[in-house]
Amino acid sequence: MDLKPGSRLKSSVCETELIVVKAPSGDVDIRCGGAPMGDPANVETNGEVAGDAAGGTALGKRYVNDDESLEVLCTKPGAGSLAVDGTPLGLKEAKPLPASD
Repeated sequence: MDLKPGSRLKSSVCETELIVVKAPSGDVDIRCGGAPMGDPANVETNGEVAGDAAGGTALGKRYVNDDESLEVLCTKPGAGSLAVDGTPLGLKEAKPLPASD
């Protein structure tokens, strides 16, 4: 799937919905709960979350891949965990603020 910033995605096995914040060029295989994600207008939720992909997603959290070329924002939480090209996405850590001393 070719992703662009602002694209919306929906899981086909749980309630998870995302907005793409940053996307790499080229095709990306993004999955939630072990199943491919798609356009919310065309995806029906059916099936079950795979046992090894049941870590869940949290509302308002940003998820990134290892090199941070892909960043997504969770707009609706669900039971499935996120992965891109077979590699799990991790939570994006907040940047520390500078000291005000």
